[in-house]
Amino acid sequence: MELLDKARAHVDSGAFFAELAALVAYPTVSDAPEGRAAIQAYLGEVLTPALTALGCEVTQHANPDPAGGPFLVGTRVESPGLPTLLCYGHADVVGEAGQWGDGRDPWTLTADGDRWYGRGTADNKGQHLVNLTALRLLLAERGDLGFNLKFLFETGEEIGSPGLTEFAAQHRDLLAADVLIASDGPRLDAATPTLFLGARGGVRIDLDVDLRPGSHHSGNWGGILRNPATTLAGAIASMVDGHGRIRVPALLPPELPESVRAALDGVAVAGTPGDPVPDEGWGAPGLTAAERLYGWNTLEVLSLGAADVDRPVNAIPGRARAVLQLRYVVGTDVDGVASAIREHLAAQGFPMVSVTAEASFRASRTPVGDPWVSWARTALNAVADRPVALLPNFGCGLPNHVFTDVLGLATLWLPHSYPGCRQHAPDEHLLAPVAREGLVLATALFDALGSAPPQVTERPQ
Repeated sequence: MELLDKARAHVDSGAFFAELAALVAYPTVSDAPEGRAAIQAYLGEVLTPALTALGCEVTQHANPDPAGGPFLVGTRVESPGLPTLLCYGHADVVGEAGQWGDGRDPWTLTADGDRWYGRGTADNKGQHLVNLTALRLLLAERGDLGFNLKFLFETGEEIGSPGLTEFAAQHRDLLAADVLIASDGPRLDAATPTLFLGARGGVRIDLDVDLRPGSHHSGNWGGILRNPATTLAGAIASMVDGHGRIRVPALLPPELPESVRAALDGVAVAGTPGDPVPDEGWGAPGLTAAERLYGWNTLEVLSLGAADVDRPVNAIPGRARAVLQLRYVVGTDVDGVASAIREHLAAQGFPMVSVTAEASFRASRTPVGDPWVSWARTALNAVADRPVALLPNFGCGLPNHVFTDVLGLATLWLPHSYPGCRQHAPDEHLLAPVAREGLVLATALFDALGSAPPQVTERPQ
């Protein structure tokens, strides 16, 4: 296992840390105008040389959606008869919200024990650096990869991947492959190597009860004017009760497939020290915590307000608003979410509640029984220190549907982060042991693809 020893040594020597520090230094914020220049520099000064070093022909492509940034594609063809791997990563990061601890600069990589702090360390620069490094180590060891390689980088994942679906549809030949292997999101916990096959989708739901232009004295008008805050609270309670159980059948999946239930059997969530403890009696009854998180839908209230909570006055507010989010799994019909909620609220006596809904990433996953899944799990378990957890999908959103639904690929996500990484928040960090193990796992998986790919004759749908 000399190749895997080299992967471990690359992290232990500090070389990986130094490379990651150079990546973190680019403030590639996709929702800020000043970040666009940093993104372009990151593509040209970091990713293009990295892909060129792998023997890739590199091309940059304009985004068909003006709201999004460019795409970068690297292509290495060793032989038409070999399997083709598509990798994916995103160059952009979120902006800053709040102060980082101990005066840390988000654009300077700093180590505190096993925690490497910096914006993008976990999401997604550290993760795509692991995969680029694993490919580089494999190429240096063997002289070839043993497969054809395509690497797609987008620059707007943090703003919903605008244009990615259209780009993939327009460039199916350019992105044609046999399998996607990518890294984003967290593993099950810090200690458990994880393979997940897709992602839940998300729908933002805005509720607005706008009854009158201003507030009215609660002593003079209380009892005869409808209170929009009370109305909104009742409307929400009719949709999701005080124990987190969804009460609108149209917002639920039709079933929990047996293959998903079997894959999640024995999976324990919140296994990292410091994780919050899952609340008993919360969410869909009759399901385990893993089934609720990875196999079912949840309706969460993200924000709720009327008037000034910090300085209340004796007045009935004129307006109340809330933002909810439906996290949903494959099988849920979300195209008619807004109309289904309106019908439900009208039936409950709340026709005055305005409803708008907007979907972001769509739910998608590769079937658990796909031959690529068993192949990857076998290859990873052969080198992992503990059994690899298999999740049919993880709980958050990713553009997995682009690869399954548009490009028709099996999707294997090997994450190199963990749930407590603080992504999107101050003090985002990558754990050194996870980076080290991740580089070993990625190197082993790519090596297996080059030496013993699966014999796939037909993929289940």
